Amino acid sequence: MTNSSQRPGLFGKIRQWFVKTPDRALDQAYEAALKIRQLEDAYFEGNIISPNNGYSPSAYQLIVKDLKKSLSVIHRRMAEFRASNNTLPTADAPQLSEPLPDDVPIDQINGPAIFLRKLQVIDDVLSRYPHKSGLSRKQNTQSEVRSTNNATSALSINQPPQSLSSTEEGPNQALSRSGSVLPRSILRTVDRIKQDLDPDAEVDIVRNFRNSKTQTTIAITFVLQLIIVPLLAQYLSKNFIVSPIVEYTREATQAEVFLNVEMEEDALHELQQYEERFRFEVLIGKAPDLTEAEIEDRVRQKAFQIEEDYRERSADAVENVFADMIAVLAFSLLLTSRRAQVATLKSFIDEIVYGLSDSAKAFIIILLTDTFVGFHSPHGWEVLLEGVADHLGLPANRNFIFLFIATFPVILDTVFKYWIFRYLNRISPSAVATYKPMKE
Repeated sequence: MTNSSQRPGLFGKIRQWFVKTPDRALDQAYEAALKIRQLEDAYFEGNIISPNNGYSPSAYQLIVKDLKKSLSVIHRRMAEFRASNNTLPTADAPQLSEPLPDDVPIDQINGPAIFLRKLQVIDDVLSRYPHKSGLSRKQNTQSEVRSTNNATSALSINQPPQSLSSTEEGPNQALSRSGSVLPRSILRTVDRIKQDLDPDAEVDIVRNFRNSKTQTTIAITFVLQLIIVPLLAQYLSKNFIVSPIVEYTREATQAEVFLNVEMEEDALHELQQYEERFRFEVLIGKAPDLTEAEIEDRVRQKAFQIEEDYRERSADAVENVFADMIAVLAFSLLLTSRRAQVATLKSFIDEIVYGLSDSAKAFIIILLTDTFVGFHSPHGWEVLLEGVADHLGLPANRNFIFLFIATFPVILDTVFKYWIFRYLNRISPSAVATYKPMKE
């Protein structure tokens, strides 16, 4: 008798607990939604929780942790509510004759109105945070792209380059970098399997791709700016600012025609060649037979023409000096005022360089070293230095050129070897192993 009297009571309690499952799940989901609203009111002035705030990253991560926990409760309890509500009746069935105003407190509501108000609060929270992660992935991606376009730190430009399909470094990856009993390849394989099974992996891949695409766009745009802006500054300043000032100053001061002795020697050599060629043509009958006075008159006219040409060359050389200074100034201003773009460009170059194969790295190193410090490099340096001297109207001092060729390539070669030994050998030993036989 005692057992039979207790058994109905136990089954009755179980049945009562099971029947109240929809109401219990709804209450727990409602409490979690209220916690999210408290977070919004306490830290974000009633607005949606987003990374665009004045909090530090650590403080924001704590808030997001609470947000994710509450959202997880809402999703689980609402799934339980929907599943149980299809088979079990709720205690407060929503039967209202008219809609309930939103400004009525819930403690002043009775019956089915409480049921509807709780659902309204929960649906409002879920509409503001539609993903399980606690923050809308779309909002995160848009904020990252927007901050990247503004050249902020959303691109992680100071971190080592990663591939498009890679995600953030996890504890297993950190473990694989440290000493471990298992080979690193096995740990990387486990990490890859975990990433593939992650339900948010596709969203992370899309976000990383968009970040990489934005980084590439910023880097290429900045490279074009570094090329186009100094060239435009040099051209516009030379033709519209420097040239009128230089011409006026040289005419007012009766400046010398030749800036240096080499220009004068070149002009004299050109005049001598003209006179010898002209006399030769007269002797062989290719030119009309002229008297000595007429020949001298022709040579005098050519001398005036050469003088005018070298006057323009001298003025052009002086203009190049000031115009090039303005171009260098524009280039320096770009580098100093666009530090975020410079860091993005550095990260972009690092990603390209370190993403190359070992043979490609070795090929580029050999190409650069042979071009600038190789056996035939002195001829290239000589032509380059003479061209720069002629552009600026400076005398091509042979002693200086030979001294430069004898010292600078040697220093550059030492820097290359030190970089290969100190950094490349540590970052990519396989590339160094490939470089040595190719170099030999």
